[in-house]
Amino acid sequence: MSPENKVISFAGEDTPARLFRQRCNTWAKQPALRHKRRGLWQSTSWQEYYSHVRSVGLAMKALGIGHGQVVCVLAENRPEWLFIDMAAQCMGMVGNGVYPTSSGEQLQHVLLDSDAQILFVENQEQLDKTLEIRAKCPKLKHIVVMDHDGLRSLEDSSISFFDDFLAKGRELAKTQSVDFEAAIDQTLSDDLAFLVYTSGTTGAPKGAMISNRNLVFQLQLATQYLDVQPGDKSVSFLPLCHIAERMASVYNPLAIGLIVHFPENSGTVFNDLREVAPHVVFAPPRFWEKMYSQIDLFMRDAIWPARWAYQTAQKWSSAHVEEQLQGLKPKSLNVFQSALNWVAMRNVRIFLGMQNVKNALTGAAPVPPDLIRWYLSCGIELREAFGMTETTGFCTSTPKGGLKLGWAGIKAPDTEIRIGESNEILVRGPHVFGGYWNLPERTAETIDSEGWLHTGDCGEIDSEGYLAIRDRIKDILITSGGKNITPSHIESLLKFSPYITDAVIIGDARKYLTCLVMIDQEHVGRYAQEHQVPYTDFSSLTRSLEINELIQSEIERINAKLARVEQIKDFKIIGEQLTAEDEELTPTMKLKRKVIARKYAALIETMYPN
Repeated sequence: MSPENKVISFAGEDTPARLFRQRCNTWAKQPALRHKRRGLWQSTSWQEYYSHVRSVGLAMKALGIGHGQVVCVLAENRPEWLFIDMAAQCMGMVGNGVYPTSSGEQLQHVLLDSDAQILFVENQEQLDKTLEIRAKCPKLKHIVVMDHDGLRSLEDSSISFFDDFLAKGRELAKTQSVDFEAAIDQTLSDDLAFLVYTSGTTGAPKGAMISNRNLVFQLQLATQYLDVQPGDKSVSFLPLCHIAERMASVYNPLAIGLIVHFPENSGTVFNDLREVAPHVVFAPPRFWEKMYSQIDLFMRDAIWPARWAYQTAQKWSSAHVEEQLQGLKPKSLNVFQSALNWVAMRNVRIFLGMQNVKNALTGAAPVPPDLIRWYLSCGIELREAFGMTETTGFCTSTPKGGLKLGWAGIKAPDTEIRIGESNEILVRGPHVFGGYWNLPERTAETIDSEGWLHTGDCGEIDSEGYLAIRDRIKDILITSGGKNITPSHIESLLKFSPYITDAVIIGDARKYLTCLVMIDQEHVGRYAQEHQVPYTDFSSLTRSLEINELIQSEIERINAKLARVEQIKDFKIIGEQLTAEDEELTPTMKLKRKVIARKYAALIETMYPN
């Protein structure tokens, strides 16, 4: 079926708020959301979802939050996040999420920039962060806390608890539900739906303005890349502040009836995935690499018959995959081979919680080709897609059965893509955002007078219309010899190693390339135990001669796949574990190259002796 034949019609519901009301009426008794609390999954029906949203919306209106004003949420993924976000849109307000890992300074920037008058926070930790900067945010009038733990004795007239807030809204709904319905009726296609603050790889985060029109266009295309049915399951574990998870957990369910599951906490995601066995999983390559590493670690401890079965099935299946990718007719397996392959790979999928997956999608960063090969050998077609905040999510995706390694799929219907100067990818279509909040000059730099969005990515389009993303233009290195290098390609090969979590290629205006490496503590620690390498903590592990020799061997293996000018001549291991709270990483776990280059300048210079 061609993408054009898969476009959804919403029967005139031209805003997310009106579509939300329609779906809640149609699917009233069916489950919409599930949240794991204290080890048990608790369900919220579409009817209950609507009731909670109405209560939150009316309670915000009673506080004086008006049309077009920004409503901020500072919390991990949970149903309350969706109640607040959808309530804002139903009332004609503007939703906005703040990364839970944000520092007080970053939270202050978002609150000041958005002129937010109300902030919903998850718990005492987030409240403390807010109170530290509240005096510097004079427009912030109301703070609503979701969890009571540690706050029972709190007395502050500007702070309330979500339970009480919801109860107030329920009382208001008894007499003012007509106001809520009227607010939904008054939403317009061109209204601003929400802001998404960019993760700030360069400079302060900017608020990208996403309209109702952008959202409805994307929802109409949901089945172009998702093959699902109402009642199929997804798991919400990426930050809801990010456009991909916002679309996946808040809006795509309106289009296709997914049941969204919220893990108990960020540490239980992989176990919860096994319990839910979702039909749809979208995640960046780092997640898929971690899943692969789990199998690698598990097999190290497995009994030898299980290891033999897995390794043998992998060998047969990998050969089969390679023939497919080369366009050859795969050789048939005999009955024993087929049975062993089925059992072994099904067990792998069950271990990962992927036995039901219909749609395994990845994007947001370069994908190691060997990673896709491995998932294919396990019976999972991991498909690449391309999109960004400024395109309200995906604008290209790989069709089922149309996998091409290194290519991010074909454009969505009614989307224009062309290659501009410096091989920059330009996009035009109804999903292109309305610009940056209060930044008209930056908006004009990003969207030209003809409506083309300048993505900042360089790439190419092949004869079949497939798009390849080569790198961020600003990240391309030019060596002192004048050679252009795309570092993300090399870094993605390195990150497929189970021992390397991340890597940064260095070499701009240098004679040769070097690399800063972040090791995977779990795998490297296991290696150290197996080879009796003594260490006391993470830092001492990174300084170990044997571990440096291990990483050297991994780099030599990758160098063999690279052109001479791309090969890494030296490396250093970063001696500390980085998390989203560290300045080197964005909340979406992307390395900030400029910060890395500045913070580790002295270490880098040791790789370039005079």
